[in-house]
Amino acid sequence: MYLPILVLGFYSFNQSPYSATWQGFTLDWYRKLFSDERILSALKNSLIVAFCAVGISAVLGTLMAVGLARYQFVGKKLYRGISYLPLIIPDIAIAVATLVFLAAFAIPLSLWTIVAAHIVFCLAYVGLVVSSRLTNLDPHLEEAALDLGATPVQAFIKVLLPQLMPGIIAGCLLAFVLSLDDFLIASFTAGSGYNTLPMEIFSRIRTGVKPDINALSVLLISVSAIVASIGELIRVFGDKK
Repeated sequence: MYLPILVLGFYSFNQSPYSATWQGFTLDWYRKLFSDERILSALKNSLIVAFCAVGISAVLGTLMAVGLARYQFVGKKLYRGISYLPLIIPDIAIAVATLVFLAAFAIPLSLWTIVAAHIVFCLAYVGLVVSSRLTNLDPHLEEAALDLGATPVQAFIKVLLPQLMPGIIAGCLLAFVLSLDDFLIASFTAGSGYNTLPMEIFSRIRTGVKPDINALSVLLISVSAIVASIGELIRVFGDKK
């Protein structure tokens, strides 16, 4: 599984513009990336989408997880199932459904329609991670805070939220990686001139895989792996406390 990634990384340092032959070691392809305006523009779009989608999902996902864990209401089981459906529904189904919805209401495609589409699956991932964190917490701590005179909002902010923070951060980092790497949903919901980084990579490999694309892919994989590892470490250490 990892062999193609190693080959990709190997040829990203190839001096030859053609990946099939090795002509020496170079870092020119990595330097070229940071002077490519199209790449930088696509990176900016990807970061805007990821930060906005994750920020909104962090708030809604945390409230959703707390509501499902702490409160009883009509249709709770149905709501729980619907909330986590994006985890198992294929991306192509989410992409097509979102595009049909936007077209039905005549909503023009733009960068913000990508954000809206990404919130759908980011919300599910954040909610799932926070929910797993909630199962390890002692609910009596909130009750003690209420008995000592705290309001429900104060108990949530001062008692529950600090305990949930490792799960929230881990869920946000996971959602950030998924949003940053997404191609399929973004390509269906992007407006004209709003390429994300995966979309830019795909458009360039149509004419053949060049070393600069190899270098960009290596950087993208490395960043994703680092962010995902940090999120997992935060989650693991948070569960041990």
